[in-house]
Amino acid sequence: MSTSTSKGKAPANASSDIPYELPWVEKYRPNLLDDIVGNSDTIERLKVIARDGNCPHIIISGMPGIGKTTSIHCLAHQLLGDAYKEGVLELNASDERGIDVVRNKIKAFAQKKVTLPAGRHKIVILDEADSMTAGAQQALRRTMEIYSNTTRFALACNMSNKIIEPIQSRCAILRYAKLRDTEILKRLLEICEMEKVQYNDDGLTALIFTSEGDMRQAINNLQSTFSGFGFVSADNVFKVCDQPHPILVQALLRSCSKGDIETAMEKLNELWDQGYSAIDIVVTIFRVVKTFDELPEYTKLEYIKEIGFTHMRILEGVGTLVQLGGLAARLCKMNMSPDLFKL
Repeated sequence: MSTSTSKGKAPANASSDIPYELPWVEKYRPNLLDDIVGNSDTIERLKVIARDGNCPHIIISGMPGIGKTTSIHCLAHQLLGDAYKEGVLELNASDERGIDVVRNKIKAFAQKKVTLPAGRHKIVILDEADSMTAGAQQALRRTMEIYSNTTRFALACNMSNKIIEPIQSRCAILRYAKLRDTEILKRLLEICEMEKVQYNDDGLTALIFTSEGDMRQAINNLQSTFSGFGFVSADNVFKVCDQPHPILVQALLRSCSKGDIETAMEKLNELWDQGYSAIDIVVTIFRVVKTFDELPEYTKLEYIKEIGFTHMRILEGVGTLVQLGGLAARLCKMNMSPDLFKL
C-alpha cells in the first residue's frame, strides 16, 4: 500500500514505512515565471507573452541547468492553467524524435480537438531540440507552418545554430546566459533554510565554484553533500564532486609565480596521484587562475594563454603528466629572471 508524505508522493511499489523524498532539483523547481532565477530581461519578455496570451513559436538556447525547460513549462502553465495536461505535448531527447514521430505523433496532437481558454494555443515542447536529425527538423518545419493557427512550438536547445535556418526564421529566439554566483547563492540559501541544512561559507563557495553557473548542478551537489556527510563544507563538496581542490591548485600557481618548479611539480604529482585526469586538472587550473588575486593582470593573461594551448593539446588526445609538467615549466619560466638562463 502506497502512502504520501510531506516530501512528495510515494511510488506504488514503495514500502509504507520508508519515507519517499523527491530530488531537491524537482522539489524546488519553479512553477511560475516570477520564481525563476536569473536572465531577468528574457523572463520579462516571457511574462509579457503570458499576460497577452499570444505565444509565438519560441527557441530558447543556452547552457544546461539554467532554466530553459523550466521557463517553457512555467509559461505553458500560466497560459493554459487547468488545461495544461491536455494542451501540452512534451518530447525529450530521450524519446524517439525521427521523421515518423514528427509526421505521426506531433501531427496527431496538432489535429486533436482540445478545450482551451479563449485565444490560447496548444503547445508542443521539444527539449534538446538541437539533437534532432536534419530530416526530422525539415518535417517539423512544414508541421509548424500548417498548424500554426492552433499549435505553437517551444524548442529548448544548447546551441541554436544546430537548428535549421527555416525553423529559426519562424521562431522568436531567446538566449539565456549562465547564472551569476549571487543568483545561485540566493537559491541555495533558500533551500538550506527549508531543508535545515547545516553549512559554512566555504561550503557554499565550493558549491558555486563546482556548478559553473549551472543551477541544477549546484542543487544536486548540495543534496548529495548533505546526504553523504550531513554538513556542507568545502572539503565535503569537493569529495562529492570529485574535482581537484582549488587550494592545492592555488599552491601550484603560487610556486609557479615564484619560479619554483620543484614545488610546482610536487603539487602537480599530488593531483595526478589522486587519480584526476589531465582535463580535470587543466580546467581547474584555468578556473582558479581567473579569480586568483595574487597574480598581476598581465601575468594572468600570459598564464591563460599557456593554459589554453595545453587544454587544446589535451583535447587532441595528449593527456599525459608530461604535458602538464610542460605547462608548469612554462608558467615557472615566465617568472624567472633572464639572468638565470645565461651560461
